[in-house]
Amino acid sequence: MDVFDELLRGVRGSGAVFGRSVLRAPWSVRFTDGAYLTLCLPMRGGGWIVPEGGEPLRVEVGESAIVRGPAPFVFTDDPANGTGTGLAGGAREVAGAMAPAGAPAPEAGPGSGFPTVLLAATYDVRAQVPQRLLRALPPALVVPDEQDCAPMRDYLEGQIGGGRPGEQIVLDRLLDWLLVCTLRDWFDRPEADPPGWYGALGDQVAGPALRAMHEDPAHPWTTAELAVRAGVSRTTLAKRFTELVGEGPVAYLTAWRMTLAADLLTRPELTVAAVARRVGYADAFGFSAAFKRLRGESPTAFRRAASAADTVETAAPAG
Repeated sequence: MDVFDELLRGVRGSGAVFGRSVLRAPWSVRFTDGAYLTLCLPMRGGGWIVPEGGEPLRVEVGESAIVRGPAPFVFTDDPANGTGTGLAGGAREVAGAMAPAGAPAPEAGPGSGFPTVLLAATYDVRAQVPQRLLRALPPALVVPDEQDCAPMRDYLEGQIGGGRPGEQIVLDRLLDWLLVCTLRDWFDRPEADPPGWYGALGDQVAGPALRAMHEDPAHPWTTAELAVRAGVSRTTLAKRFTELVGEGPVAYLTAWRMTLAADLLTRPELTVAAVARRVGYADAFGFSAAFKRLRGESPTAFRRAASAADTVETAAPAG
């Protein structure tokens, strides 16, 4: 399995948090929904992304922006006027203010100028697995469309408002496609700072070991066995892996197992012992000790906190 695919497999858009704003200057839109990720796609015009406490970033048609939450941020025509408490141009809180995905975009009226049309999709990424990748993102980033993504943007705009069966799921999946394209292209850019394991995936020594651990994390891997997979000596693998990833193979495997376990612990049908077995531990005691050492709390305490957070989220009023 491709590690990048695995880390982003659970990141999905939802029509409930996808919308479009048609904006005429002067304008500012403040995103306050606390989403972990927001994908912003100017379909016409452009604007400035102003993350809380960060520098403004210009984003135009033909570019995609990703903002990492949950802090609020502003999309505005003028960063000098759109970041204060009183937002310019009759600014709106984004929650509940965006047009439904299928609504046709209104035309600019006389004297109103050309509007900026913004598509935005938010992603509530609470799972631990994708966060291993997404924590490496800056507060906001802008990436030009590459050849494989640009046609999807045109197709996406053509699907909006068509009224065809399955329109919403098509829109959601197109946005998922653009999100993954944008993330992949970002990590290939020179200004990106990807985690060490991301670069190690393409290494002839460390790459095979990484893929083996991700394909079967419950296997009792040793450095010697991973070295056989890589076709090198144990010493060579340990040295090269540590240089690229920042920790040895066994330490990496333990951390990856605890990441998987954290997501499994949110499933109430699985006992702690069952979770332990799924991530390669013969008994719950050894697993619990490793989990507490790396995560700072016991599996039971983690499960209780996660359940309480889900209860609060479910009980929160909509909008």
